[in-house]
Amino acid sequence: MERQILHVDVNNAFLSWTAIDRLAHGEELDIRTIPAIIGGDEAQRKGVVLAKSTIAKQFGIKTGEPIYFARKKCPDIKVYQGDFKVYRKYSNALYQLLLEYTDQIERFSIDECFCDLTHFIRPGETLFDKAKEINKRVREELGFTVNVGVAHNKLLAKMASDFQKPDRVHTLFENEIEAKMFPLPISELFMVGRKTLPKLERLGIKTIGDLAKRDQKEMIKLFGKHGKLMWEYANGIDEEEVISKFVLPKCIGNSITLPQDIYQIEKLNEILLALSEQVSYRLRKYDLQAKVVNVQIKTSDFLVYSHQKSLDIPTSSTKEIYENAKELLLNLHKNRSVRLLGVRVDRLSEKNEMQISLFDNEKSEKQEKLDKAIDSLKERFGYNSVTRAGKMKINNIIRFKEE
Repeated sequence: MERQILHVDVNNAFLSWTAIDRLAHGEELDIRTIPAIIGGDEAQRKGVVLAKSTIAKQFGIKTGEPIYFARKKCPDIKVYQGDFKVYRKYSNALYQLLLEYTDQIERFSIDECFCDLTHFIRPGETLFDKAKEINKRVREELGFTVNVGVAHNKLLAKMASDFQKPDRVHTLFENEIEAKMFPLPISELFMVGRKTLPKLERLGIKTIGDLAKRDQKEMIKLFGKHGKLMWEYANGIDEEEVISKFVLPKCIGNSITLPQDIYQIEKLNEILLALSEQVSYRLRKYDLQAKVVNVQIKTSDFLVYSHQKSLDIPTSSTKEIYENAKELLLNLHKNRSVRLLGVRVDRLSEKNEMQISLFDNEKSEKQEKLDKAIDSLKERFGYNSVTRAGKMKINNIIRFKEE
């Protein structure tokens, strides 16, 4: 049986969701109709464009560029800060609507879902009919718009949803690949990244069709497993199933752009504690442990440095993650002036029994009880309700929310 797959992609999600939430709370101005962007707090120097209105796009404003440059292009641009509580609210509303069509839903990101309707299409209905219905209902019931890609596998459905926007339904079935997908620039093929793109172009591969017609063995020889994947995708081949269950993260991290550059190691350690606490809290929430701790800094001249350390025993302890992160930061710092600081943990695994000495086990159990007690209070009263003494000094700099 041919699979019946949809890819539902929210158009300009962050700006659209901000707009409809403001309208729902009594605002008269729809920020989608003016030069507007979603970005960080300019006063805190988190000034990067996350999303832009159609009118802002006409000024040449691009996602990912500093707000400083956006203001040069359009001095009257309106800047609104992102709010992930709002985004989760509307993302969940979309998910609930999609559950009326299938329970096989994979949340690919906060604003994208794959839906497998293979066993949910009734006689007399088509997948395209369902896609049109979903598109209309989202617009009329939820107040924002989506593109829906219609295909027989995930890759083609995702490629289809990226065709002309916004508020469209596009098909990309096997017999349409040559006409609809082959002429596209190779940069638009899913899984072709910035590093791979110039290598492909040097080989004379300019379009997806160019790659599809190359010898598969040649691509494997040049790019290994990734070459095989790219060649298959260029030919519309994808056997991956829609994964409806929750997938544990491969890494967990958090970073902050500081309101002002900091060079004092003592102040940076205070911020590092807050970052470590947030990362370890999320580890424990997922019942995971980490084997690797990574610390990254960005200096005042925008140079990025990072170090990582493998741990002898996997952990989710705030204290252990912080102590190892502090050691890494000391090696990185070298009296540099820091504008961004980040902590990430990798090589995650589900929690299991730790084989350590009796003395260490006693200390570990005490630390685990402390972490659990703090986590319980945070769950009950909110993430910022309880804080460690070393973190209290920087509460005016960083306010974490549970993710």
